[in-house]
Amino acid sequence: MRLIAAFLKLVRLPNLFFMALTQVLFQFCIYHTLYKNAVPSGDLTRFIFLVLASLLIAAAGYIINDYFDINIDEVNKPEKMVVDKVINRRWAIAWHFMLSSTGIILTFLALPFFQKWYLIVANVLCVALLWFYSTNFKKSLLTGNIVISLLTAWTILIIFFSKFNLSDAFGAGDTVSYKFFRLAILYAGFAFIISLIREAIKDMEDMPGDSKYGCRTMPIVWGVNATKVYVGVWLIVLIAILVTLQVYVLQFKWWLAVAYSVPAIIFPLTIILFKLRKSVTTRDFHQLSTLTKLVMFTGILSMVFFYFYL
Repeated sequence: MRLIAAFLKLVRLPNLFFMALTQVLFQFCIYHTLYKNAVPSGDLTRFIFLVLASLLIAAAGYIINDYFDINIDEVNKPEKMVVDKVINRRWAIAWHFMLSSTGIILTFLALPFFQKWYLIVANVLCVALLWFYSTNFKKSLLTGNIVISLLTAWTILIIFFSKFNLSDAFGAGDTVSYKFFRLAILYAGFAFIISLIREAIKDMEDMPGDSKYGCRTMPIVWGVNATKVYVGVWLIVLIAILVTLQVYVLQFKWWLAVAYSVPAIIFPLTIILFKLRKSVTTRDFHQLSTLTKLVMFTGILSMVFFYFYL
C-alpha cells in the first residue's frame, strides 16, 4: 500500500483528476450541448482514448520531472520526495517510458492517422517537451513556464482538433463550429495565462533550491520584484478579459454564470493581485500558488453553465 500511495503521489493524482475533469466538461458541457444529436458514432470511444493518452503522458511528465529534480527537491520540498526515497530511480525511468509509450499508442488508436496525423505528432512532441522541460527548459528563463502553459492549454485544444480542422473553424462563418472554436480558444487561453501566472509564482516559491543548483528562473535572473510585476501584469490582463466577458454575457441574461464568475474567479484573482505585493517568504508564495490553482479549478468548472445556456 505504501508503494501504491507513493506512486499516486509521484504522478500527482489530484492534478490528473483535474486534467480529466477539464476534458470531460469540455466534451459534455460544450461539445455535446452544441451538437446535441449530431455527435458522430464512435466519438465517445475516441474521446476516452484521448483522455487516457493525455493522463498517461502527463503522469510520465511528472515522473521524469521528479527524476531529474532530486537535488533541488531535497532543498525545496524534502518531505514530498518519492523518487529515491520510496521508488527506485530505475523504476521511475521505466515507468516514464511505459506511460509515455502507452499514451502515444492510445493517441494512435483514438485518431485516424491519415486525417489527424498532426495530432499524433503533437502528442509525441508533448512527450519530448516534458522530457526537455525536466532536463533543461525549467532551469531557463521563461522557457519552462511557456512550455508548461502551452501544454496546459493543449489539453483542451486537442479535444477540439480531434473533432474539427482549423480550416473548418475559420471557414464556417458564424456557425456552430465557429462557436465551438471560440469556446475552445477561450478556455485554452484562460488555461495558458493562469498557468503562466502560477509557474512564475512557483519559481519564487522554489528559489532556495533553484538558486543552489544553478537554475536561471525569472526571480533569480530578474529579481523577485520584477517577477512580481510580471505576474501582476498578467493578473490584470486576465481580470480585464474576464470582466469584459461578464459584461458581454449579461446581454444574454446569463445571470447565474455572472453570479458564479465574479466571486469564484475574478474576486480570488484580485486577492492574489493584492497579496502578491506583500508576499516575501516561501510560505507566502506557496499560499498564492495554491490559491491560483483553486482559480484554475473554478474557472474550468464554469463550463458547466454552457450546458444550460447554449
